Amino acid sequence: MSTSSPEAVKKLLENMQTDLRSLSMECKKKFPPVKEAAESGIVKIKTIAARKTDILAALKENSSEVVQPFLMGCGTKEPKITQLCLAAIQRLMSHEVVSEAAAGNIINMLWQLMENGLEELKLLQTVLVLLTTNTVVHDEVLSKAIVLCFRLHFTKDNITNNTAAATVRQVVTVVFERMVAEDERFKGIAEQPPPVQGNTNRRSVSTLRPSAKDAYMLFQDLCQLVNADAPYWLVGMTEMTRTFGLELLESVLNDFPAVFLQHQEFSFLLKERVCPLVIKLFSPNIKFRQGSGAAAPPAPVEKPYFPICMRLLRVVSVLIKHFYSLLVTECEIFLSLLVKFLDGEKPQWLRAVAVESVHRLCVQPHLLCSFCQSYDMKQHSTKVFRDIVNALGSFIQSLFIVPNAGNAAAVSAPAGGGGGTLTTQAAFEYRGTWIPLMTVSIQGSAKATYLEMLDKVEPPSIPEGYAMSVAFSALLDLVRGITSMIERELTTEEEAAAEFRETHPEQEWKPEPGAHLVWEEMVNASWCGLLAALSLLLDASTDEAATENILKAEMTMASLCGRLGLVTPRDAFITAICKASLPPHYALTVLSSNTSNLSSKACAVFTPHAPSFVQIVLVLGLTAKNIQCMRTLLNLAHCHGTVLGTSWQLVLATLQHLVWILGLKPAVGGALKPGRAVEGPSTVLTTAVMTDLPVISNILSRLFESSQYLDDVSLHHLINALCSLSLEAMEMAYGNNKEPSLFAVAKLLETGLVNMDRIEILWRPLTGHLLEVCQHPNSRMREWGAEALTALIKAGLSYKHNPPLAQNQRLQLLLLNPLKELSNVLHADIRQKQLECVLQILQSQGDSLGPAWPLVLGVIGAIRNDQGESLIRTAFQCLQLVVTDFLPTMPCTCLQIVVDVAGSFGLQNQELNISLTSIGLLWNISDYFFQRGEAITQELEREEEALQKQALEKGETLNRPFHPAPPFDCLWLCLYAKLGELCVDPRPAVRKSAGQTLFSTIAAHGTLLQQPTWHIVVWKVLFQLLDCVRTSSTTADKEKIESGGGNILIHHSRDTAEKQWAETWVLTLAGVARIFNTRRYLLQQLGDFFEAWEVLLNHIQSAALSKNNEVSLAALKSFQEILQIVTPVKDSDKAGDALAAMGVPPVLIDPLSASGPGRPLVRSDSLVERLTRYNGAELQAPPPGEESALEDSTLWWSAWNTWYRAGTESTRPPSGPAEKLAFIPSQPFLTALIQIFPALYQHIKANFSMDDLKKLGVILHGAVSVPISSDASPFILPSYTEATLTSLQEAVLTALDVLQKAICVGPENLQVMYPAIFEQLLLFVEFSCKPPQYGRVETKHVANAKYNQAEWVALNYVPFAERSLEVVVDLYHKTACHKAVINEKVLQNIIKTLRMPLGLKYACPSESTWKLAVSSLLKVLSIGLPVARQHASSGKFDTMWPELANAFEDFLFTKSSPPDNLSIQEFQQNESIDVEVVQLISTEILPFANFIPKDFVGQIMAMLNKGSIHSQAPSFTEAEIDVRMREEFSKVCFETLLQFSFSNKVSTPQEGYISRMALSVLLKRAQDVLRRYVEDERLSGRCPLPRQQVTEIIFVLKAISTLMDSLKKTLPENVDGNTWAQVIALYPALVECITCSSSEVSAALKEALGPFKDFMQPPISKVQNGES
Repeated sequence: MSTSSPEAVKKLLENMQTDLRSLSMECKKKFPPVKEAAESGIVKIKTIAARKTDILAALKENSSEVVQPFLMGCGTKEPKITQLCLAAIQRLMSHEVVSEAAAGNIINMLWQLMENGLEELKLLQTVLVLLTTNTVVHDEVLSKAIVLCFRLHFTKDNITNNTAAATVRQVVTVVFERMVAEDERFKGIAEQPPPVQGNTNRRSVSTLRPSAKDAYMLFQDLCQLVNADAPYWLVGMTEMTRTFGLELLESVLNDFPAVFLQHQEFSFLLKERVCPLVIKLFSPNIKFRQGSGAAAPPAPVEKPYFPICMRLLRVVSVLIKHFYSLLVTECEIFLSLLVKFLDGEKPQWLRAVAVESVHRLCVQPHLLCSFCQSYDMKQHSTKVFRDIVNALGSFIQSLFIVPNAGNAAAVSAPAGGGGGTLTTQAAFEYRGTWIPLMTVSIQGSAKATYLEMLDKVEPPSIPEGYAMSVAFSALLDLVRGITSMIERELTTEEEAAAEFRETHPEQEWKPEPGAHLVWEEMVNASWCGLLAALSLLLDASTDEAATENILKAEMTMASLCGRLGLVTPRDAFITAICKASLPPHYALTVLSSNTSNLSSKACAVFTPHAPSFVQIVLVLGLTAKNIQCMRTLLNLAHCHGTVLGTSWQLVLATLQHLVWILGLKPAVGGALKPGRAVEGPSTVLTTAVMTDLPVISNILSRLFESSQYLDDVSLHHLINALCSLSLEAMEMAYGNNKEPSLFAVAKLLETGLVNMDRIEILWRPLTGHLLEVCQHPNSRMREWGAEALTALIKAGLSYKHNPPLAQNQRLQLLLLNPLKELSNVLHADIRQKQLECVLQILQSQGDSLGPAWPLVLGVIGAIRNDQGESLIRTAFQCLQLVVTDFLPTMPCTCLQIVVDVAGSFGLQNQELNISLTSIGLLWNISDYFFQRGEAITQELEREEEALQKQALEKGETLNRPFHPAPPFDCLWLCLYAKLGELCVDPRPAVRKSAGQTLFSTIAAHGTLLQQPTWHIVVWKVLFQLLDCVRTSSTTADKEKIESGGGNILIHHSRDTAEKQWAETWVLTLAGVARIFNTRRYLLQQLGDFFEAWEVLLNHIQSAALSKNNEVSLAALKSFQEILQIVTPVKDSDKAGDALAAMGVPPVLIDPLSASGPGRPLVRSDSLVERLTRYNGAELQAPPPGEESALEDSTLWWSAWNTWYRAGTESTRPPSGPAEKLAFIPSQPFLTALIQIFPALYQHIKANFSMDDLKKLGVILHGAVSVPISSDASPFILPSYTEATLTSLQEAVLTALDVLQKAICVGPENLQVMYPAIFEQLLLFVEFSCKPPQYGRVETKHVANAKYNQAEWVALNYVPFAERSLEVVVDLYHKTACHKAVINEKVLQNIIKTLRMPLGLKYACPSESTWKLAVSSLLKVLSIGLPVARQHASSGKFDTMWPELANAFEDFLFTKSSPPDNLSIQEFQQNESIDVEVVQLISTEILPFANFIPKDFVGQIMAMLNKGSIHSQAPSFTEAEIDVRMREEFSKVCFETLLQFSFSNKVSTPQEGYISRMALSVLLKRAQDVLRRYVEDERLSGRCPLPRQQVTEIIFVLKAISTLMDSLKKTLPENVDGNTWAQVIALYPALVECITCSSSEVSAALKEALGPFKDFMQPPISKVQNGES
């Protein structure tokens, strides 16, 4: 019944009246005022009741007056009255008829009662009713009520205390509930704008509504009280405990999180007050390190105090749970603190409470997920989530490492029951530490024990194993929570993806990356810690259920990592399970290779303390726990195979070792069956294991059978893992012959066989690896590899594929491909198996091989020289079988491969007979082509069209060897090419045989080829062959071959590889040249005959430059041969007639016009037509006419260029130092080379230019310079005393002669070449004095050479040079007046060249040389000087004169002294030559002084002067004393000087100038000699002067007297005044000489002084002199 129904109201009124009456009765005697008040109250109520309308509102309005009597009653402090009044007040309150004012009065009255200590429980009840029934109490009134309850909580009475505590809790709740209700009411109304957030004044609550304001003030004061500060609002508090405050805070935070999250003012309180407070209160716990185990009482603040600490942790749990999003930074601090409390240094109880708190977090995966997002994934932030996981791990580890005092006994007797009976309690045991495991909470909930002990003041004692059990649960809950949460979301995402693909099949599904990143980060942050802890626990676990839980956790983590694609953690978890599956010492070796990269990460968390030694247990005990782990592993592989990826390797490695320990062996098809291995370990299999053996074996087989259900990617991972496992097994099997592990190979076979329906996707990796196994040195391993491979190939070929193999060529080839790959294996046993397999395939499926023929032929042809004869023989038999039986059945496109294979048998070097036989096979194959030509042509052309079409569709060009040629021709070309390869085989016999076969087939069947194909024959076959031969010859070994094996003797001309190759080169070059000869007219119609000609010439050139004399001479012979065939047959008419007679019209097959993209139109004539068409191709000739002549000239010029290059290269001197002696060409070669030129020149003379002449000159010069080896010299050189020319020198001069004659009869423009010819000849002339150097080769004079030594002998160049000089004189004689000769200063050059022998004179190598030089000079000058005078004005000879003067000077005053053995007669003869020269000067030069430069005349005068006086120099050296006086010569000089000193008639000023100059020179000379003589005489004292000087002074004195005579005879007007002055000036010098001691000088002096008397005349007056 509601309080506002009429009945209730009526009842209320009655009750109130009753109450007032009772009150009046009670107070009648003692308290009259109260009685009166009560009675007036009754009246009041009655009047209200009389109004009848809205009685309750009226009551409330007047409630102050209605309540007043009761308040006065309470004021009496009489227990009975007080109780009655309080009951009445409560009734009023419950009907909500108390106004705000009345409520205030009531509270004040209650406060007084409280202060007097009356009716305490009743007071609490009243307050509670007042606050719960209505909301009129606010602000100070409310705070007073609350303070009242608080104060009652701290009375002496226990019941009161507890009741008050409960009341306070309820009141606090009520205050916040009111606020929530108020928020609900105002929800619809628009909010006021929130206050500025930066406002830090905590009393600024003006924006809050009333209830909210109360709640705010209350909460704020609670914080103040806990912090031991004075409250702002709860005025009148006397005392307070921190524990109670914390409990109240916790309940508010836990029950009303929305308030704090929705109102900024409250959030502010949380941040600014609660968090700092918590952190501050935590400080003793943070700083405390456990010194004594005992907990501290609350008095000293610094030690941790259990009640506060535990409550703080509760508050923190609530804060983290509800307000994490608000307090991100603060939560980071709290979580870090929590982690710190797990430290081993903290008290046991603190660690226990902390681990319980952590457990609370661990069961909230979404919260953990938020941590990860907010901290771990932010840069520069604490990795909180990771720290929590790691701390849990470290905590568990520390429990094992630091045994607590209580555990010492437990170590010796685990869980010791009373009578020492062993209980099978679940526990962990690790390195002697035993920790029991208790059930602390059910899975997934964190039910705490110690966090709930709110009544305890002292820290409780923690039972052993409790902390471990909580931590263990936390760990499992953490894993379970994270994995199930992420997997749920992954599944949702996958479903969404599938749905998306159905609706949008063409688009690609893109998941949101954010979620994935979080999940990956969670795993990355936690896996190290989890793995370390779980591994340790797994190690220590002694309880099957616990083990199962740990393994399940590891497995789910592994699977999750796999699904997220996190390889490292996935592998780490799997490794952990793998390690646990094997006996302990095993795990150390097997998995170390895979875990090395993981352990480094895991160790970063904490390192398990390993023992200092590792026990190697030889007896492998497989425990039940190992088996349990193994089953988990198999389970993992079965259920999660798709996410294992690369971890299959770890799983399979472990299974392999299990198989080994259990002694399972591979059987047919790859299944494993129990069978004890001989070398197996001494395994102790426990009975538990024995019972599990069949089960495990069964699961193992099922595991690989189930591979057919894996998706393709996972299947690939499985195959890869098996392969790498097998690789390890292979590595282990190296270097020992123990039984290898065949597990992987067997399982590869098994997996292949069960997946035959999709064999394509795994065939390559599968067979690829088995091929590697086939190459293993261990024969058992190898054998199994080959067995598996051949079994798979056979199974593959016989499997009913869909579509069948016949229609699926690609698959057929794929299946057969490994058979081909086996060819690369070197082991004979494997190759034997392979060839057997080929044989089986040929027998069973030979007819249906079709497109697989190339592959099979490839296998047959895959022979290598290192395989030994037997295998090669076997393969060759297969080939012979194919050639005899299968050629007609195979596609014609494979014929080319047959040719290649036969060729490869020719090239193998194990068995010479097989090589030669295979060349025979090639001949047979060519016959087969010849006979079945028509059929083959048709089939190939059909095939070609198809290919062409395909190529066009793809927009590519057709790509096959020798492409433009028709396909049948290509077959021939391949055959030729293969024979060409054999022509360069290292064995001479094979080369010879192949060469003969090649040139024979071209001769016999070449007529079948279409004309354009010849182009390819020339370029791709013949020239390519020449290239190879050239390369091989030039690089062949020069070592001597001792003998040809057995008793065969080798001729010395073939005793090195180089010489044998030289023979091949000669034969090949000759063969090609012959083809050019016989097929020439056919070839000339090819568009690029000129290029071919060039290439052939190039080959001839390189052969000519070969370092082998046989080759180089042969090359020149070939050169001469093709030069003779270049001009076409002259009687072309006859050829035409001959053809006409044969009934063949003389029509040339013109090059076919191109049609289609770069492909000539193919004329598909029948063979017969083709044969007749080519019959007599040799007879055909091109029509005579301009074009052929033109073409000829280009061919000739090409030949000239070749000749020039060959000549240049062969005659170029070596550039390197002489020790590294280069090859020096032989004389016969050079002679042959030079002899080619005259013939060649006849054809190119029309365009032969200056440049060409220069080029020729270089070669001639080079050729002449080449020395001869000393052992050849007796055959080439006559005895060196005879002066003859060698044939080479003859050839050189002949070449120049031919040129000179051609120029002579040629047109005028050729004459410009004269100077060049002169230049060349003059170079040769120089050889007489300066033999040419050949590079830096040191040559000896032939007389000094020893014939048996490898020395180089210089030729005797004197005869050659002299002959050249004669040619020069002769030529100059003919050409002196030619313009070119004049312009190019030939005369000057001749003089310049002759200067050298003239200057050397006696120093010339041969005496004849300088004599010839002088006579030549005289002849040349007698012809040249008139020409020079004639052209004096043009200035073309200006530079010649100084050159000539120098020549005279060098010759007449030579620096070389005559030999000692020179007789007087010879000397006089020589002197007469000198005289001849001076005479030439006086007759040919000086008389024509007016045409000659002054300087030159001056030089001549000075020279005559020098000649006229004996002494040539002032110094007295020994050499000059020995010079014999050339009296005659001096005299002629002097006379010439005198002759030109005075001319009786001066015809020109020029002549007068010469006379003056001559006189002046003469007089100056006399003056000098006299002065020097006087000085020397004075200095020498009594010693007589040298004879030479005396002679000289006498000569001068005689000259002076002669001069005086001449002057007298001359007409006075012809003598210059200066001359007289100079003559008179001599007089004092003569007088000085009078004192000389020599009688001869005195006599001469007398004669000289005599004539001076004519000057002694009396002086004549100046006037008269002037007149005259």
